[in-house]
Amino acid sequence: MTDERVHIRPEVAVLPAYKQGRQAAPEAFKLSSNENPFPPLPGVVEAVQAQTAYNRYPDATALAVRAVLAQRAGLTVDEVHVAPGSVAILHELAKATSGPGDEVVYAWRSFEAYPGVVTVAGATSVQVPNRPDGGHDLDAMAAAVTGRTRMVIVCTPNNPTGPVVTAAEFDAFMARVPSTVLVVLDEAYAEFVTEPTAVRGTPLLERYPNLVVLRTFSKAYGLAGLRVGYAFGPAYVLDAVRACAIPLSVTAQGQAAALASLERETELLERVAELAASRDRIVAALREQGWDVPDAQGNFVWLPTGDLTAHAAERFEAAGIVVRAFGNEGIRVSIGEHEAVGTLLETAGSLVGDLQAAR
Repeated sequence: MTDERVHIRPEVAVLPAYKQGRQAAPEAFKLSSNENPFPPLPGVVEAVQAQTAYNRYPDATALAVRAVLAQRAGLTVDEVHVAPGSVAILHELAKATSGPGDEVVYAWRSFEAYPGVVTVAGATSVQVPNRPDGGHDLDAMAAAVTGRTRMVIVCTPNNPTGPVVTAAEFDAFMARVPSTVLVVLDEAYAEFVTEPTAVRGTPLLERYPNLVVLRTFSKAYGLAGLRVGYAFGPAYVLDAVRACAIPLSVTAQGQAAALASLERETELLERVAELAASRDRIVAALREQGWDVPDAQGNFVWLPTGDLTAHAAERFEAAGIVVRAFGNEGIRVSIGEHEAVGTLLETAGSLVGDLQAAR
């Protein structure tokens, strides 16, 4: 035997693996992964079960899904890309645009996968702190763009803090970003947004030829376990993305579920409205308790627990609620089952005194 080991890139060797929201015990509520608490939409399970040709490869291009999405968005099929989750498309975009010596700019804290996406591509992260209200500081992000910048990621609503980027803010930002820099508008939670001033990426694609918009079936559509995400953008950019993609990665079952879900928009919007209304009630109740909760526009709320984050997470878990803790910054709590709300608010209320004493 030898002590010699296979060479691993140093930056990858120290890169922590993506940390999934922890699973909950059967009697507890899992509010750690921003999953949709509703079961699949009517007809989706049947569509998935009908795909039984497991000995055959799926359509590598997901053409049927792309065609429906393109028709809805007023785009060509070449301006649509489908992959196993929007995070997969982020990896593909980073590999298509960025490498050693290049930089990718994004807000922080934001989606925890961003640093790994950039590192795996071989590029360098440029993290721009959020504003005190948890929203993106787009002025600072635009100022961080240099000749080495190849991609900028804008997350709206921002995961995990919750605020959106407004249309006016985004237009001012895009006016400052060179047209040779790709801007990725990550709209994984767009369906839950009720703020009328929020930016909506798809209508802006014609105005900004360096824009790609990311969406997913994991959140509002409740297909997290089947891994289907999609992107809208210029065909030549998405052609480069497709060249970087792992072939045959979106299953036939996932494609069938996406198509069946798109046919049931009325039921989907009813569920989304119910979750958004529950979110707003929870935010109002938390603020009444004394919490400084940022504007919440996804299917989650952010509790700025600071140095007491681990303590707060333990208290929630003891009460039967699994939350997502982020270092010594805060806790993200998903909008889940109605039965969880009472326990959530009761536990959060009991923590207010601890936070005030720690200040």
